[in-house]
Amino acid sequence: MTKPNNVFLVGPMGAGKTTIGRLLAKNLSLKFVDLDAEIEKRCGADIPWIFDVEGEPGFRKRESLLLEELTGSEGILLATGGGAVIDPGNRRFLKERGCVVYLCASATQLLERTSHDRSRPLLQVDDPLAVLTRLMAERDPLYREVADLIVETERKKPQVVAESVAREVRQYQA
Repeated sequence: MTKPNNVFLVGPMGAGKTTIGRLLAKNLSLKFVDLDAEIEKRCGADIPWIFDVEGEPGFRKRESLLLEELTGSEGILLATGGGAVIDPGNRRFLKERGCVVYLCASATQLLERTSHDRSRPLLQVDDPLAVLTRLMAERDPLYREVADLIVETERKKPQVVAESVAREVRQYQA
């Protein structure tokens, strides 16, 4: 059985999944879907509110249900949330249902990219760099486990990364 013609972007918050994903979807003629934005749309509430009311476990449950649904689609480019790989079921769906691209960058670069974004509940702390460093230590092995392709986004323009990833995805799917 061949994998569906889907591309799933995984990686930490601030790696460029949404920005690069939009460009990459156009390049590959896929429908772009941002998992976090889709959760917000369906819930009628933003992610910080969901975290406040339901906690991280409530959010993760919503995330897993929607990820299962969306990865069952055909012809999409899905930008996942940074923690989507925590759940083993999510990792299985990602691996089985498309080409998984891990966008990675250093914790310092991630902090630069996320420092002014108040919509990231896990970073609303005194030392966000420590949080990013810890999350990367915990999640990097999971990102690598599911990844078909690993792409470094450190100090690279999104358009350049998207064009490079498009070439790699085409080769992978050929």
